[in-house]
Amino acid sequence: MNTSPERRYADRLEEFSHRRPFAVDLVLAAALMGCATLGSELTLPGATPPDQDKTAAVLMGVACLALLKHRSHPRAVLVVNAACTVVVIALGYLLTPLLLAPVMAALYWLATQSERGTTRVYGLATMLAVTVAAAISDSMEHVSVLLRTIGPFFWLLLPLAAGNMTRLRRAYLTAVQARAEHAERTREEEARLRVTEERMRIARELHDVVAHHLALANAQAGTAAHLALTSPEQTKTILTDLTGTTSSALRELKATLGLLRHSGDPDSAPLEPSPGLARLPELVSACASAGLEVTVTTEGEPQPLSPGIDLTAFRIVQEALTNVAKHAATQVAHVRIEYAGTRLMITVSNDGAAVHGDAGTGHSRGFGVMGMRERARSVGGELCAGHRPEGGFEVSTALPLQPYGAGEAAAP
Repeated sequence: MNTSPERRYADRLEEFSHRRPFAVDLVLAAALMGCATLGSELTLPGATPPDQDKTAAVLMGVACLALLKHRSHPRAVLVVNAACTVVVIALGYLLTPLLLAPVMAALYWLATQSERGTTRVYGLATMLAVTVAAAISDSMEHVSVLLRTIGPFFWLLLPLAAGNMTRLRRAYLTAVQARAEHAERTREEEARLRVTEERMRIARELHDVVAHHLALANAQAGTAAHLALTSPEQTKTILTDLTGTTSSALRELKATLGLLRHSGDPDSAPLEPSPGLARLPELVSACASAGLEVTVTTEGEPQPLSPGIDLTAFRIVQEALTNVAKHAATQVAHVRIEYAGTRLMITVSNDGAAVHGDAGTGHSRGFGVMGMRERARSVGGELCAGHRPEGGFEVSTALPLQPYGAGEAAAP
């Protein structure tokens, strides 16, 4: 934004006055004293000047010295200047803008530092006193009363208007600065919030990837160790599946870390697509190799899902089956997927009792259920988890169906 030279000079003068207030006030008081002294020597053609030169000089000197306190006592300064000016006019001195310079300065500073009501009361009282003194003064007896009063009235009105404009400009600049500071704080808070949300998302993703595959690998390794002597062929098959489980874990972990390192450069290597319900058969096969039999039932007309919903649904099923493999005393789990209207209903249940404390609840040992609930809420869904009345544990979630179209791109 371009600023005029006059405005730049005014800003520099105001900045200097804040750094050296007494020096500025002293210079202004001396200048106003010179104006008042010069004004007291002016007379109309053919008129006889008053004889009280020393009295006028003393009164104007008192008025100008009082201006040095305008920053702390603006109302008292105005009262002193108004009284001195009225007395000088009553002594017969010609009323000119030079003679009014001290009281005009006092009016300006009062308007810049005081509220509008205070400025109005003191300003009107000063204007009335000076106008009445000019009307009854002998220095302009051959001038009409209208001309005697209208001149002082408008001369004193100018500093009031200028002072109000200055006060409004300062208030505007203060408000703009406050809004800028508020916007800066808001941006910083929003950035911190986004960083926190991203950290939570990464933590959930890594938890789902690492916990699931490590649980399956642990179960497969335990089964292979148990069957190593009695069933070598089955042990070999399980170890082959274990290799696939660890490879899948490394692949998903690499994809997750690659997403964090992806810079958006079109020349960079493409990222592996995020997992979805299409990989459910692969998940069921991995669970089967760990000794957990999973049955999947689909109801309703399958619909295309947005990448976020698809990933959330897969991770919830994955974490729920991991909890079954780790905590439930059963070898069977049931997954039911239902497309009902605008909602995708997913239920993962088992009939076994918990073998490790309050298994699956996420309150005592881990963050599984809490992470699933956060995932569901992040896409506008709901999740419930708890023990069934007939025994076992059940995780159910309702996610909104959001088929992506041309306006929504698939997630990497």
